[in-house]
Amino acid sequence: MFKKILIANRGEIACRVIKTARRMGIATVAVYSDADARAPFVQMADEAVHIGPAAASESYLVADKIIAAAKQTGADAVHPGYGFLSERASFVEALAAENIAFIGPPVNAIAAMGDKIESKKLAREAGVNVVPGFVGEIRDTDHAVEISNDIGYPVMMKASAGGGGKGMRLAYSEKDVREGFEATKREGLNSFGDDRVFIEKFIENPRHIEIQILGDQHGNILYLNERECSIQRRHQKVVEEAPSPFVTPKMRKAMGEQCVALSRAVGYYSAGTVELIVSGADKSGESFYFLEMNTRLQVEHPVTEAITKIDIVEQMIRVAAGEKLAMTQDEIGIDGWAIENRVYAEDPYRGFLPSTGRLVRYDPPVEGWTDDGEGNGRRGVDGVRVDDGVYDGGEVSMFYDPMIAKLVTWAPTRDEAADLQIAALDAFDIEGLGHNIDFLSAVMQHPRFRSGELTTGFIAEEYPEGFGGAPADETLGRRLAAVGTFVATAHADRARRVAGQLGNRLAPPANWVVELGDARLEVVLSEDKVTVDGTPVDLAMEYTPGQRLVSAVFDTDEDGENGETMTVKVEAVPAGFALTTRGARHRLRVLPANVARYQKHMIEKTPPDMTKFLVCPMPGLLVSLNVGEGDKVEQGQPLAVVEAMKMENILRAEKSGIVKSVNAKPGESLAVDAIILELE
Repeated sequence: MFKKILIANRGEIACRVIKTARRMGIATVAVYSDADARAPFVQMADEAVHIGPAAASESYLVADKIIAAAKQTGADAVHPGYGFLSERASFVEALAAENIAFIGPPVNAIAAMGDKIESKKLAREAGVNVVPGFVGEIRDTDHAVEISNDIGYPVMMKASAGGGGKGMRLAYSEKDVREGFEATKREGLNSFGDDRVFIEKFIENPRHIEIQILGDQHGNILYLNERECSIQRRHQKVVEEAPSPFVTPKMRKAMGEQCVALSRAVGYYSAGTVELIVSGADKSGESFYFLEMNTRLQVEHPVTEAITKIDIVEQMIRVAAGEKLAMTQDEIGIDGWAIENRVYAEDPYRGFLPSTGRLVRYDPPVEGWTDDGEGNGRRGVDGVRVDDGVYDGGEVSMFYDPMIAKLVTWAPTRDEAADLQIAALDAFDIEGLGHNIDFLSAVMQHPRFRSGELTTGFIAEEYPEGFGGAPADETLGRRLAAVGTFVATAHADRARRVAGQLGNRLAPPANWVVELGDARLEVVLSEDKVTVDGTPVDLAMEYTPGQRLVSAVFDTDEDGENGETMTVKVEAVPAGFALTTRGARHRLRVLPANVARYQKHMIEKTPPDMTKFLVCPMPGLLVSLNVGEGDKVEQGQPLAVVEAMKMENILRAEKSGIVKSVNAKPGESLAVDAIILELE
């Protein structure tokens, strides 16, 4: 077994590998850039080596620096995590030349499967179903248009070396191909150093299902069931679960055996994932097609660990050290259900724009995952596991992936796992930047998610106008009014006890009026009961003014137990409180009833018309500007391209007009809401 492993990665996956290595008694080495000098993974590792500036192209993507760090510290193996150098065959060859083991698949498998064009050819030869498309070299945009017309729209343009949703464009027409082909090439070149693009038929109403593969160097290859990854945004996975609510035992066997055959054809060992696109319209489950094979550990591997009790990172280490797999295919079962939500630094209320900056506050629902040595750690604490690599006061940098944490829940059933997600998401406390926790909670509550009728178009179809918070039903409204009144009463009680000078002679009011949206609710709060508009609300809670998170228990039994617990984030705002829970921030105006009778509403100011300005929606680099002063533009016309977190974003005109002034130049780094140009 290895004595020391270097982790050629950062963030949560570096922490994840360190935890398993530590349990196995293996020393670890971290490598870090300027931006990560104080990161948790650097502190966790036994040793750490600085490898360069913040930009990945000058640090984590420089193979020579990684290898030099391994030689300097005496590491006899390297775990690449995911992303960065994890699927670069030249890196594996360079490690082998220095007699350093690579904890991953053999170089020939990486080369064969890492190239999307070549992998499709191999899959076809191995008898695996592939999506109709063009897998040769594409000369230019005109050639791309010709190919797309032959295949038939819609088509998907993909960077050959792409991954993680980068370098992908969906085209419904020749116009879309002409607009997106060059951008796809640029994203492929900027993110992966390869501008080759392939085009394939886009299957509408598709489900994205993947098979986890695990093999050793002795010819044993297993499939560890499937994961459903259909809920995506811009081809980036958001929610993953295992098993899939769509896959039958017969379908699972057929998929698994095909994926094992493909792996065997390239001599695969270690962990890998075969991604499939499945027609959700085919209830027979026979219409599945090969998309690609990721020759590395997947971001979503924890859900597979939760239902199989197999530590995939541990198996990768053991396989790289030459050990045989200790289990057989017949021993791979499915125990319960697991769901993973990716907590991102992005603002769903502003079109999911990236939100970089400092984590003024970071407090997850449970401590970062630790393994108790008995396998239970793979399910976390009471079915809740958090994999993260950030810390309170740390920064989410523009240089790397916007992921803050991965929240994983396990339970005997799918509904129970989703309920655990909702409760755990409420218990996350993040301040300082935008995050998608409300959105994730809304998805977990959505009737369509609960039914399991998923496609990769779920987000676009269910939130066509963007996200404005999860809807609140009448029951939740009453509960929020009760909690808000309880909180207001506690503040009123404290105000009446200033330094203890007033003693108990004055009591806070019992009758309150709560304004929640368009609703005006009358709340009566006494020692033994709460009523909202005359309806009793069974509430048990404790609150101290200034407390950020409170636990409110509703509908308890006669003994005051077995109720439904709801975690609520409390913020004081003028004339009331903002209560965040169940996927939305609810603004409550809470006034004593006698004050509310005479309280006048303030006149709302009409916001200025911003449609005549083109503003930068996120911190980023202005890649190109398509117009100049005096140019006439039409509504929907592309005006500029801004790159943020390695993704290019096309900014379009909200209305027709003439360019009055231009305030930015290509190549400039822009702040959020910076004005790029103004229209007359």
